[in-house]
Amino acid sequence: MDIKRDAAIPGPDRAGFLERRFRLAEHGTTVRTELLAGLTTFLTMAYIVFINPSILADAGMPKGAVFVATCLVAALGSLVMALYANYPIALAPGMGLNAYFAYVVVLGMGFTWQAALGAVFISGLCFLVVTLTGLRAIIVEGIPRSMRIALTVGIGLFLAVIALKNAGIIAASPATFVTLGDLHKPGTVLAVIGFLMVAALSARKVKAALLGSILTVTVLSFFWAGNAFQGVVSLPPAITPTLFALDLSGALSGGLLHVVLVLFLVELFDATGTLMGVASRAGLLTDGRMQRLDRALMADSAAIFVGSLLGTSSTTAYLESASGVAEGGRTGLTAATVAVLFLACLFFAPLAGAVPPYATAPALFYVACLMLRELVDLAWDDPTEVIPACVTALLMPFTYSIATGVAFGFITYAALKLLTGRAREVKPAVWVIASLFLFKFVETGGAH
Repeated sequence: MDIKRDAAIPGPDRAGFLERRFRLAEHGTTVRTELLAGLTTFLTMAYIVFINPSILADAGMPKGAVFVATCLVAALGSLVMALYANYPIALAPGMGLNAYFAYVVVLGMGFTWQAALGAVFISGLCFLVVTLTGLRAIIVEGIPRSMRIALTVGIGLFLAVIALKNAGIIAASPATFVTLGDLHKPGTVLAVIGFLMVAALSARKVKAALLGSILTVTVLSFFWAGNAFQGVVSLPPAITPTLFALDLSGALSGGLLHVVLVLFLVELFDATGTLMGVASRAGLLTDGRMQRLDRALMADSAAIFVGSLLGTSSTTAYLESASGVAEGGRTGLTAATVAVLFLACLFFAPLAGAVPPYATAPALFYVACLMLRELVDLAWDDPTEVIPACVTALLMPFTYSIATGVAFGFITYAALKLLTGRAREVKPAVWVIASLFLFKFVETGGAH
């Protein structure tokens, strides 16, 4: 018996399993890199386990149950993305979608949160159908190259606004809408230090630069920003109050059928925009397309469907996955790591809550800066391609909605091609999408 060979079996076996499952060598990555990337992505999106329950609680939903539902659906969605699609993209209940659920559908329109969950369920079911039939992939593949570039750049700008807001560098202003925040706040100062740190370390090709920045700022926050340590372990609350609490009959009423359409469109383009943007940033597009797009879409669709059953608003692919990609994540092992950490978060909520938003903001802003380089690939000598792309990219951050930016972009694209006599260049999917969004704006006035 070869003792040395036998002793070495466990390590290679584990590595072999991960290699076969995620094809690490093919993607030029390692287990260590993927785990670090997953941890980085998790740290940049862990805020959702606290923000989502807070927003949905305003709609009358039990906060503790929503916390558990948020962790579970984020873990499940990310795991499906990892094992089925093999992309380094994590999923969780979407920001913006939860606000629409709580403040527009429930508080604004007067529907119960149970009926609103029913609307999410139906939109998820529709999503699942168009994914299974291949219609969603056809829609996505019909997106012009200039619009795909715009998605990446727009998401970068959107990510920058989120990061600057979390850092306290920008703030709301009744006169100018947005203005400079209070730069004397300890959290803001630490965020600036964190950004300079991640930029300098990345320029020096230091591995784990983003994660190092997040952890450094978090540690400093205990000394200079009044961050309070709340402990390590706690038992998760019961999910019973929201589990299967959706009201389908209420969701099928006239008013909510319109909500279902809005949710469907927003889910479609929020997720698609994020998937394409993050995949582009990771260098995972082939001729401008995602090879396993149908699988990624299935993971996203299934997460929306299951999330409504557990008791949370629509789930979507997360922009913050770009931070893990910047850290080197290229395969589903990154997303699987995020899934495990979200499950652990059920029991380590106090520890996860120790990372303040201004600690993750520097990493997000750095990633946003990198995503803007896609602009050089636009055909700047063709206004019918450039103008719609710029409209898309600029309206995403300025309306605080990926879907709105995409909507105006498609409408502008179709209109310019038509008015310049180049309508034949427009694919059928673009005409349909532009028409649907135009109808939505005419019906709602753009308020929702």
